[in-house]
Amino acid sequence: MAKRKKPKYQIGDTVVITIYGTVGRITDVKWLDGDYLYEVNKSHGLFIESALQLFSEYDGKIMEQEHIDIEYKFFIGDLVQVSGYGADLFKVIGFRTEIWRYKEDAWEDVIYELSRINDGQWLEVGEEEMTLVADAESAETFIQKLGLLYLVDQEKSTKTPALQNMVRKAEYEEINRKKEKNELIDHLLDIYNDYRILYELFSDPEYYHVMRVVLKKLKSLVSNDGKNSHV
Repeated sequence: MAKRKKPKYQIGDTVVITIYGTVGRITDVKWLDGDYLYEVNKSHGLFIESALQLFSEYDGKIMEQEHIDIEYKFFIGDLVQVSGYGADLFKVIGFRTEIWRYKEDAWEDVIYELSRINDGQWLEVGEEEMTLVADAESAETFIQKLGLLYLVDQEKSTKTPALQNMVRKAEYEEINRKKEKNELIDHLLDIYNDYRILYELFSDPEYYHVMRVVLKKLKSLVSNDGKNSHV
């Protein structure tokens, strides 16, 4: 049986991939069908010996690899609003970077993939069109606290009745669960304060409308308490 030849390159050798003109380090050597194949920089592809050359012996042109630092303003799970979509809330479900290179110009675009909270509508936008409402860590708590999960109505709904239904549903669930009016009042006060903050940030009239609905209900509850105290 013929003795297997030794590999031309060893793990750790710095080599040039001659077909690309790029430099890398041998990270694995494999024997297959009588030939050695080489892994470079832990990549999935393998190179034959003739496609490589020791860096110290290479006299061709080395291709410079560009290093790009991208600063992302939003991340998966963040809750955002989008220019042109009013008070609608979207969750970031993905993002990608598009790199553009021309002879006399170069730039990078970050594209975010979003899903609307109330109906799941998919949307692609640039970061300049987005405003952060809550980061990924606090997004779910924010949504639940405002009762926005109750806005889902796939067939037909308008935003104002849906917001009114949100307050009523949160109210009934709180009454049924706690059976104590004071806890319901505290819950409505939380909703009012959260929408007040949103209204101050975005000046959306629908937030103001919800604040009025909540205040009306609070007045009704307080008024009923006053009547009961005189019974």
